Amino acid sequence: MRPIRPLFAARRGRSARRRTSPVLAAVGLATTLALTATACGSDDTTASADSSATAQDSGGDGKITIPDDIKDRLKQHGIDIDKWKGGAWKNWNKDDWLREAEDYVNPIIENLWDPDRMRDAEEPDKEVDENDLAGDQGVTDPTPASVEAKAVAPQYHANMPEAGKVFFDAPEGTMVCSATVVEDPANPGKSNLVWTAGHCVHAGKAGGWYRNIAFVPSYNDSAKTAAELDSATKEEIAPYGVWWGDWAQTSDQWIEQGGATGGDGAPYDFAVIHVTPEEGSDGKSLEETVGSALPVDFAAPAAQQMQSITATGYPAGAPYDGETMYQCTDKPGRLSIVESDPTMYRIGCTMTGGSSGGGWVATGSDGRPALVSNTSIGPVSSGWLAGPRLGKEAKGVYQAVSNKFAGQ
Repeated sequence: MRPIRPLFAARRGRSARRRTSPVLAAVGLATTLALTATACGSDDTTASADSSATAQDSGGDGKITIPDDIKDRLKQHGIDIDKWKGGAWKNWNKDDWLREAEDYVNPIIENLWDPDRMRDAEEPDKEVDENDLAGDQGVTDPTPASVEAKAVAPQYHANMPEAGKVFFDAPEGTMVCSATVVEDPANPGKSNLVWTAGHCVHAGKAGGWYRNIAFVPSYNDSAKTAAELDSATKEEIAPYGVWWGDWAQTSDQWIEQGGATGGDGAPYDFAVIHVTPEEGSDGKSLEETVGSALPVDFAAPAAQQMQSITATGYPAGAPYDGETMYQCTDKPGRLSIVESDPTMYRIGCTMTGGSSGGGWVATGSDGRPALVSNTSIGPVSSGWLAGPRLGKEAKGVYQAVSNKFAGQ
């Protein structure tokens, strides 16, 4: 059993706290207590917020039983847990509980993300059939010419220090996305914020928050081949450490609309993760550790006014293997999924799944590179990528995470 340190993670958009019902909040508390107590099983129980709140596994089948003392405390607030969801919760397992809770516990599991597990992670599905886009009512430019992705020269840290990989566990298995270190307005020069896609932290309308979310900056920094990585150490694969998400937020729209395939929710497919180092802090933030963080531009010009955008990521779908960092640079066009939703940026690019969440960078009005989008969707056949145009919803998510950790 690996040691764990419990940390809270995952929050939806700006309005979520206002909309959380007393029942969900209370059930979230009960769930947190129960899952903290059973996180390592009966042989390695982590102390909960109340030493008497010890959840039990009913018959070893993974089902969660809420202790009577927690039930009694909830009843004092007018909540009868046995009537909640018609009593269906009694048949739920841990994943079902976490799907229903507004918050979940994302414990740091030391050495969970070892070299083998990182290499075996697969890219999540987030593709569209181009036929699905026919008849869209918004403004969509012609499909861009394909742009061949180019490998970033090693060392990655010297050429793109803000880029890295996000690893997580989904019901389908171990998954991987790309991500970017971004500035934190509440902690200038000491950011612990990472920008990625919403579908890299939450399953959207059909699911819940993913588990074991962690960020690895400059993954495979020296660009070792897949064969060379078979014998690589964790320090070679993750030279700047593994950083666990102790909080994550995405948009309400992604949670309510997002789908694994197709374009549902794609214009709002972004997320911000606050991270903390697995090995404990030496006083340095993520930004100080990697030496850089990108500003985020929430007022970037429309596609037709931009000269070029550069997308960075670790494509893992064929013909790529996920071990090498790539980039595409192209003049963006427009892609509209639904007329009432924001129009997305679209560029020609051959990168495939695994590059999801990777940062899109353009030159800002001050001449500095700035993050203006992230990879969200691409066609099944590859050839182009689309990313959300970041506006008030994205800014709200970003500011909420920054404010939560202000001064920390």
